[in-house]
Amino acid sequence: MSDKPHTISAGPRPEPIRFFAVTWVDHDGGYAARRAAVTVGSLVAIAAGCLVLRFAYEGLEIAAVGGFVTALVAVMFAVCSAVAFRHTWAGYTRRPAPDSQSALRGLLAIGFVGTLTAYFLRSLTEAPGESLHRAEYEAAPRRKRN
Repeated sequence: MSDKPHTISAGPRPEPIRFFAVTWVDHDGGYAARRAAVTVGSLVAIAAGCLVLRFAYEGLEIAAVGGFVTALVAVMFAVCSAVAFRHTWAGYTRRPAPDSQSALRGLLAIGFVGTLTAYFLRSLTEAPGESLHRAEYEAAPRRKRN
């Protein structure tokens, strides 16, 4: 046994990412399997979401609400999905402002297909949010020294 007291590392602690915990730091602990599962899972969720939207569209046709309302709903889902995709994609490179996040909550819920698509595309190259977390994790010791 050593006479030296045990010291705890004073370095930064990595922030966990949903579905990945801290495996993104060294790409260990089943990181590759988790990425594959997240990629497949998000693709399945996109397909399920599109199926739900198709049922909603068919419901509008059955209700015979008219072409204008049907087109308006289709455009609304398309625009909300595009905005949700852009917002989610930008969130992987910089932290969103908390007040903008809460202001867009309803729009992001309506555009869930766009959010899922951004998650799927990002998971093809890295754990979604990994580059942002890695940049913050690597910058933490430099900030502490200054």
